[in-house]
Amino acid sequence: GAAAGGDEYERRYSGAFPPQLRARLRDAARGMFVFGYDSYMEHAFPRDELDPLHCRGRGPDRRDPSNLNINDVLGNYSLTLIDALDTLAVMGNSSEFQKAVKLVIDTVSFDKDSTVQVFEATIRVLGSLLSAHIIITDTKQPFGDMTIKDYDNELLHLAHDLAVRLLPAFENTKTGIPYPRVNLKKGVPPDSHNETCTAGAGSLLVEFGILSRLLGDSTFEWVARRAVKALWSLRSNNTGLLGNVVNIQTGHWVGKQSGLGAGSDSFYEYLLKSYILFGEKEDLEMFNAAYQNIQNHLRRGREACNEGEGDPPLYVNVNMYTGQLMNTWIDSLQAFFPGLQVLIGDVEDAICLHAFYYAIWKRYGALPERYNWQLQAPDVPFYPLRPELVESTYLLYQATKNPFYLHVGMDILQSLEKYTKAKCGYATLHHVVEKTKEDRMESFFLSETCKYLYLLFDEENPVHKSGNKFMFTTEGHIVSVDERFRNSLWEDILPGEEESADRAKPTELKAANFSSNCNRVPDERRYLLPLKSNYMRQIDRMVGLI
Repeated sequence: GAAAGGDEYERRYSGAFPPQLRARLRDAARGMFVFGYDSYMEHAFPRDELDPLHCRGRGPDRRDPSNLNINDVLGNYSLTLIDALDTLAVMGNSSEFQKAVKLVIDTVSFDKDSTVQVFEATIRVLGSLLSAHIIITDTKQPFGDMTIKDYDNELLHLAHDLAVRLLPAFENTKTGIPYPRVNLKKGVPPDSHNETCTAGAGSLLVEFGILSRLLGDSTFEWVARRAVKALWSLRSNNTGLLGNVVNIQTGHWVGKQSGLGAGSDSFYEYLLKSYILFGEKEDLEMFNAAYQNIQNHLRRGREACNEGEGDPPLYVNVNMYTGQLMNTWIDSLQAFFPGLQVLIGDVEDAICLHAFYYAIWKRYGALPERYNWQLQAPDVPFYPLRPELVESTYLLYQATKNPFYLHVGMDILQSLEKYTKAKCGYATLHHVVEKTKEDRMESFFLSETCKYLYLLFDEENPVHKSGNKFMFTTEGHIVSVDERFRNSLWEDILPGEEESADRAKPTELKAANFSSNCNRVPDERRYLLPLKSNYMRQIDRMVGLI
């Protein structure tokens, strides 16, 4: 009925989404993953990444150690295969999952002379090994039979081995904030920088905490938690904000920008996700305080998303001490934030912020790495197949069940097919306006972008139907929210910590503290646009679409 009103936004996005179309898109998302994965296995394995234009593999850039863009991520350990493991399971492909796991067990070693970024190795490799291990050993086997014959915790041992090789980064630092890079054979390189970003140092707790709790060894969680607390203690007395780059010896902020994008993003994400997984109240308290400071100092635009006058809400980059605007760009990583807002129940605000990023996507068929909202143009024009907008789209769909988000997913899927598909696999867009390609397919394309697209369209997936609770890491690795992660075998692991009364009981985790602000979208709005069409038009105008 709504569509009869004749508004072009309502005509395009409202009303039911045909199940046949949805099934077709689910299969297309699976096909996208299969083409990328098969191409990697055929042309690139055992190297870390696939070059989708030249159909070959690539590993670390040994000739140029300063090429951090490559060397931070590629450790000569079959990165793309490891990162894709749980996507195979989520898509129900047990034969390929079992084959891939055996391949990892038989061929992967971390005894390599590779200098990698601690954060990247943790979220892409450690997180995936732990996720696959949890899937294999899950007694319920929600994804079909993902068990491995004679499995003897090999992936857990691999994860442990990798984590031990990352531990030197936490030594010889006066603040407890880790060095950004470590050589897997030799420890922290002698010429190491003393500067690291907030997200890189402060987003290790989910993976390190899971590892500690699976092994019954508090070391890993302890060092990751010490880093989070050290960063938290350095926040501004005035605004409560953190900067984006810090000196790990002095605790001095070298980068004073406070924002939600690169350098900061997953720090906030992991405060909340650590609480969801482990139930430690202090994580939730830090998150709530951080979220409040973000609302107070970073948010611009009208107060309500869906009513009132003024600009649409936007989160900007400010000086951590003064709250003053530092620049007029946002980066594509920030598109994760609506998904985080969904997790805490701030659905209305998430709808608005997501709509802004989607408008930029509609304009370019991709998200530029940095977009200048004042100039209405990309500041940094490449798009490396990032998942953040898809992730938020998926989470918003789960929260609202509004078919608008299926339309958004369809748009994203079609753009990816149209502009990024290459001879073998999918390629980074070098320039979102000119649509030129770069010869790189980052591993997160298979671990996140394809997975979230698939789940968006797969209503019947065990993730949604099995009755198990799941959470995704910042690299899209799926972890069951499980009683055994709630109980650490150690108490009082940090100096000055209160007794364990502080630990939330599982019953409290029904988000008691959010029931008041969980603005569930009422049913009658389900088939209306999530954002009124006049506000959508306003956003489209703001990004130069109209």
